[in-house]
Amino acid sequence: MVAQLGPVVGYARWDAASAGGSPPASGESDPMRRLSAALLASVLAFPTATWAHAILLEATPAPNATVAGPQLEVVLKFNSRIDGKRSRVTIVLSDRSTKVLTNDPSSPPDSLRAKGDGFTPGSYRLKWQVLSSDGHITRGEHPFSVK
Repeated sequence: MVAQLGPVVGYARWDAASAGGSPPASGESDPMRRLSAALLASVLAFPTATWAHAILLEATPAPNATVAGPQLEVVLKFNSRIDGKRSRVTIVLSDRSTKVLTNDPSSPPDSLRAKGDGFTPGSYRLKWQVLSSDGHITRGEHPFSVK
């Protein structure tokens, strides 16, 4: 059995028969167009409120960098505020095991700082996950080496 649906209501347009009048003057636009234009203008005017995903701007260690060990300090700076309590930094070791670093609670609102110890010479991967101010989780990773 196929359900019968009524007419689909979409974009509202002026109808001379139902409106009982003249169409809008050529310089005027109908209400739906004005509403659409206003919504588009607000999205373009306030992009940080609409697209506030945290984007990584700077990283220490940088991708493919070589740093001195055995202590490691990670600093990640983002384009927006992040929730440091719900964010984490993990180092993938050469044997593919992981080590979660301790976040610094005094990090600036747009940064994540973490420290770890015991890094011997070798190749590693820095993995991060942050909760941005818009409620979205952003993740990333890159390789680095310890000398």
